[in-house]
Amino acid sequence: MGKNEKTGLGRALVRQHNQLVQQTKEKGLMYKRQQKKVLESVTEVSDIDAIVEQADEADRLFSLDHPAPNLLIDLDGNEITPEQGREQKRKEEALHAGSLRVPRRPAWTPQMSVEELDNNERQAFLTWRRSLARLEENDKLLLTPFEKNLDIWRQLWRVVERSDLLVMVVDARDPLFYRCPDLEVYAREVDKHKRTMLLVNKADLLPLSVREKWANYFCSQDILFVFWSAKAATAATEGKNLSSPWTEDNLHESEDPDTKIYGRIELLARLQSEAEEIVRLRKSGSNDSRSGSVVGNSASSNVVVGFVGYPNVGKSSTINALVGQKKTGVTSTPGKTKHFQTLIMSDELMLCDCPGLVFPSFSSSRHEMIASGVLPIDRMTENREAVQVVANRVPRHVIEAVYRIDLPKPKSYELQSRPPLAAEFLRAYCASRGYVASSGLPDETKAARQILKDYIDGKLPHYQMPPGMTAEEDDVGNVLPEHHKSGSSDDENSEDDEGEDEPELDHALEDLNSFDIANGLATKKKVAVRKPTAPHKQHKKTQRKKDRSWRVGNDGGDGMPVVRVFQKPANTGPVKVG
Repeated sequence: MGKNEKTGLGRALVRQHNQLVQQTKEKGLMYKRQQKKVLESVTEVSDIDAIVEQADEADRLFSLDHPAPNLLIDLDGNEITPEQGREQKRKEEALHAGSLRVPRRPAWTPQMSVEELDNNERQAFLTWRRSLARLEENDKLLLTPFEKNLDIWRQLWRVVERSDLLVMVVDARDPLFYRCPDLEVYAREVDKHKRTMLLVNKADLLPLSVREKWANYFCSQDILFVFWSAKAATAATEGKNLSSPWTEDNLHESEDPDTKIYGRIELLARLQSEAEEIVRLRKSGSNDSRSGSVVGNSASSNVVVGFVGYPNVGKSSTINALVGQKKTGVTSTPGKTKHFQTLIMSDELMLCDCPGLVFPSFSSSRHEMIASGVLPIDRMTENREAVQVVANRVPRHVIEAVYRIDLPKPKSYELQSRPPLAAEFLRAYCASRGYVASSGLPDETKAARQILKDYIDGKLPHYQMPPGMTAEEDDVGNVLPEHHKSGSSDDENSEDDEGEDEPELDHALEDLNSFDIANGLATKKKVAVRKPTAPHKQHKKTQRKKDRSWRVGNDGGDGMPVVRVFQKPANTGPVKVG
């Protein structure tokens, strides 16, 4: 074979290699179409993946020949006061409260094929999405972001069906915010013997008096509940001491089973006893489950306890604390758990962990969900609105004591009990920490994220009271830790002592003058404002005293200094000598 003669062997190998690469790509696309990928929580309507998926489902299951909605424009120019607006909003929410339902899994049998079951679930889920879309079109209702990924809801369906006892983990600082009443109804629809228990996590952040009020409320509403602290249980298992001084006092201060904070062994025994009671009732009574669509757990030897709830409420931390070692990933970012998983505790008990779901709700806004840790802080675009939620819930003196800052006081014509504004809070925090952006302005984004993390982690103590109850002065005082109380008492006393000596009349006149100017009752006068001296200019170098000895006093009494002048004789020309 000559040097210049070509052969087809090399090209054949290259062609075969390209064909294998192309086949691999097509196979990967096929797996992707079959949804062989990691589950991701979708709560934003603007997510392009959710929009494309919703369009594909609508094109496949429904025809697009629907009439356009009839848009009505209200041309009435009557103004509505904020109180009337809130009252109308409450009436609309009560009217459409029954529409906020958890998506139900359609009836199924073991004889169904995978394609038929998948088609039925997608059609039922899209119908549920359309019902919520109608509520979003109502201008008087504000529907919060909710989970829009069907695969996440499928995890919930399987946990509800497999569990004997369903445990809904909620945050003790606001239990009703994290509770979903319709999920309890859905569990009863699956099996009338199923029960739902509220596991009130982070109960160590509540004073005993507040826990007693919540216990009375839960008992009056016939709600099964248990106070629990995953952080305290993990620290007790590892032999560590909690850093928070108020939690150590709350752990064993009550022996009442309704208000005490359960330990690891006590909680496991309580969960097992409740689940065994449910199994006993199911076996003794007639099995009225949903037409054979649910496979019961009577054949298994152990009882199953499922954990559900919102993201970042402590489900995975609770599982790790009960198991005694890390079995599930735990982070401060919501949505760490992707799939439900089962953990066998003993021959009689098995735990089942479900990914966190954001249920649809009317009771809160997007900013409240970010402040509560349901939505990730990194997705926050409006800093002041989320920080304002924190400022409205945490008392002013608690913020000043925890961060050791001085917030601006309300004006004399303003309500003295008003919460601090978000702008005032952020600027004071940035000034004390030295947070400055590249533009030279206070870095409010960094400050807002740090404040929200402290609020979620419990550094800023706060809690909500049961409906119809108000916080007493003793309860508010118990929220603030002792080291913050002692640290801020001296500062408050010193400020009070200084304030008694200063006259308040000038301040009152200045406030009234600014009020008149703001309302157009007076004109603004130009007042010479003295610029504050920069810190680096407060300590000047000592200058040498200039020699002013050439100045003399004035005896004329006119106040002007006299200068010694040596007068030069006038030039009169040459001197004639006679």
